[in-house]
Amino acid sequence: MDRVALRGLRARGHHGVFQKEREEGQTFVVDLTLGLDTRPAAADDDLAKTVHYGIVAEEVVAVVEGEPVDLIETLAERIAQVCLKHEGVQEVEVCVHKPQAPITVPFDDVTVTITRSRV
Repeated sequence: MDRVALRGLRARGHHGVFQKEREEGQTFVVDLTLGLDTRPAAADDDLAKTVHYGIVAEEVVAVVEGEPVDLIETLAERIAQVCLKHEGVQEVEVCVHKPQAPITVPFDDVTVTITRSRV
């Protein structure tokens, strides 16, 4: 399976279990790896035979900016389902970063990574 990756998609969301997170929001960062067969697109040099990563990026940002959820696990799942709606995408790995998570000790990042497939 071939891979198309998008790294560092940024969007402001209002996800989290604390009221302050819901009210103020924060920046979330999403990394995606889409698994698909790119041979048909490459053979014909045809965008219609692969995944349009620009559209996927817009859809992912819309999920992050959309309806708030408590957990980034839930957010990752919603993102995965949006990606799998694209016909050629057979598998997706989603990593959601929450670099401004409300943690009381110094840290660089909090991430949740999931892999989902059509199978």
